[in-house]
Formats: sequence, structure tokens, C-alpha cells
Amino acid sequence: MKKIIYGIIALLSISAGAVGFHLIKQTKQLPPAEYALHYQQARPIAAFTLTDELGQSFNNSQLLDKWSLVFFGYTSCPDVCPITLQNLNFIYDELTTIASNSQVLLVSVDPKRDTTEKLAQYIGYFNKDFKALRAEHDVLFPFARNLGMMYAITSKEVSKENAEGADESYWVDHSSSLVLINPAGKVAAIFKPEQEVGAVPIIDNEKLLSDYQKIVALYQ
Repeated sequence: MKKIIYGIIALLSISAGAVGFHLIKQTKQLPPAEYALHYQQARPIAAFTLTDELGQSFNNSQLLDKWSLVFFGYTSCPDVCPITLQNLNFIYDELTTIASNSQVLLVSVDPKRDTTEKLAQYIGYFNKDFKALRAEHDVLFPFARNLGMMYAITSKEVSKENAEGADESYWVDHSSSLVLINPAGKVAAIFKPEQEVGAVPIIDNEKLLSDYQKIVALYQ
């Protein structure tokens, strides 16, 4: 009789342990992003319409079902922009291995000089799969602000109607961060560069890939 009771107790203990293990496994959380600013609630993006390097319309629908890494820059940028785009090209295969639906988008903050033709030539130099987008400031500025980015012209721009004597040597101050948009078309995270005195601010590729993988996994 005692043997039967001990057997039942042992069986119940094993069953309870198995159920407990299953529950822990089911509720175990994936590791969070370590370096990126990862939003617990993805931020919606207001309706927008930009133009891509081929002269075609690009709006919210082109963000759906893709993981989009968005960088705000311009073709006349002397350092941050080419370095960032080159670094993204270096890890592009790894990004697409993590998520085959990855895309890289350059949004120009210098519509006065960055024509579609110029953007097509520029972005193609880094990677044929990258896309470049443009819009005039009345569309561009609220779009950038909606994504948590800002930019500023360092000297007064001359309008197209008054192009004579225009200053073409101005700089554009802009963020070196990357905005990550999830397949629902919402802002999921921001990757910020590492700041070192006397050095160009850049995002560490290994840290970007590590967090990118975690964020994609958490979304699934």
C-alpha cells in the first residue's frame, strides 16, 4: 500500500515538474535590445509621400511587410553619410540573413541640390538594393520629426526663383542615427552613434546587428 502511495506521489511530482518546465519555457522572454532605443510600443508614422531615386512615389505602403533602416543624410555630406552608408553595405548580407525583408533607405535632407538623378547615382555607388528618397522641406521636415529626427541648414538657402548668386557651399546639420521601422510601418527603434572627441560619430556594426536580431525576434 505504501509503495502504491509513494508511486502516486512520485508520478504527481514528475507531472508537476513537467508542467512547470513547459510553462517556464512558454513564458520565457527573449533578451531585450542592449544598445538601441527600442520602443515598447512602436510609434505610428503619419501619412507621407516622398519620391525615390527613380522618380516614383514612395509612401507608407512601401514600409509595410519590411524592416526598414532609415538614414537622413545628403550627397554633399563629407563624412558621416558616406561612412554610414558604406558600413551598412558591409553588413547588408547579414541584415538580410536576419530578416530577408530588410531594406535600407537614405532620406535626403538637401532637396535643393539632391535631385532624383543625383540620388540615383549616389546611392547606387554603395549598394544597388539601397533606396534614396527626397521631398521638399514642407514635407520632409514633418516626416523627419515624426521619425524622431531633426536637421538644419547652416546658411540661408536661396529659393529656386532667386537662384542667381545662390550659395551652393552650405552644410546641413543632421543626426547620425538610424531609424528602424517594423513591418507594420511603425518606428520600432533608433540606433544611435558612438560619440568620441575628434572622431566621426558612427554606429558600431556589431552592436547594430546584435540588437537588430533581437528586435526582429521579439516582433515575431
